[in-house]
Amino acid sequence: METEPVNVNEFQELARQALPKMYYDYYRGGAEDEHTLKENVEAFRRIMIRPRILVDVSRTDLSTTVLGYKISAPILIAPTAMHKLAHPEGEVATARAAAACNTIMILSYMSTCTVEEVASSCNGVRFFQIYVYKKRDVTANLVQRAERCGYKAIVLTVDTPRLGRREKDIKNKMIAPQLKNFEGLISTAFSSDDGSNIEEFAKSTFDASLSWKDIGWLRSITNLPVLIKGVLTHEDAIKAVEVGVDGIVVSNHGARQLDYAPSTISVLEEVVGAVKGKVPVLFDGGIRRGTDVFKALALGAQAVLIGRPAVYGLAAKGEYGVKRVIKMLKDELELTMALSGCPTLNHISRSHVRTENERPHSML
Repeated sequence: METEPVNVNEFQELARQALPKMYYDYYRGGAEDEHTLKENVEAFRRIMIRPRILVDVSRTDLSTTVLGYKISAPILIAPTAMHKLAHPEGEVATARAAAACNTIMILSYMSTCTVEEVASSCNGVRFFQIYVYKKRDVTANLVQRAERCGYKAIVLTVDTPRLGRREKDIKNKMIAPQLKNFEGLISTAFSSDDGSNIEEFAKSTFDASLSWKDIGWLRSITNLPVLIKGVLTHEDAIKAVEVGVDGIVVSNHGARQLDYAPSTISVLEEVVGAVKGKVPVLFDGGIRRGTDVFKALALGAQAVLIGRPAVYGLAAKGEYGVKRVIKMLKDELELTMALSGCPTLNHISRSHVRTENERPHSML
């Protein structure tokens, strides 16, 4: 009899068993040598938790708000592409799981279900992630459709003037399905003789001229709050606040863009310090345990995003699998808080963690 997974890593193994190699490699893989992919996870292991004792933790509360929307825990679903490669119900199943767990799903621009299908599948708070295409009217169309369908924010990915070199996809000659969101707007059928058709599609459509001035263009076509995803430095964090974004996502695109970019947890504090509380800072990259969520919150994140874990849950067990992954991380976070002397998220402070660059207090 198959045993239930007891942690996120076990869901990854179930996903590997369930998926064709091409699709598993697509979800799991990173750019080039995958150094940053490994570091996104490994860097968490070099951060130690400093628990406090004799604190009343008989009652714990994980709830928080993001852009004013109350959620059950500081764990959101990150935008990840093409969920129907993982499960026939695709993003609809993921959306239902997020709603059932009372959290926010960020739907990918590259979803295999339309913005309308996901919106009508269940009641829940959803954001919509976008890229900007050379044909700006395509992006404008998707943004306005999302706004009409009740999505609550736009998340602009800013780290993709070109697609990173994902060698597993090139070797596998990865073929992406037609994307229904773009029907009647742009063809998503591209062929490549020497690699991934996703790479060809991105090369033909993504606008490499996108710059800071275009944040104003995006704000002009929507009334929704605009967050930018892909900030890794204090310089860009300061600039983002200056141009008026409503939030920042610290992210290296799941290590799928620039290899040897820093792990996201290693730069989170730098970005938080630059922002000075003016806009919320969300965190993306490498979350596999509730202890990871705790560490990110201690270093200043308002909430975290989970990408691959949700996809692994979806591939292994559909909607139920996504719900289990979210619940696992919530339960682990709740236990970590209790064992660290933190009855609420507001009690989690910078003093609860020690990073690898900090020396332990000397024994006197």
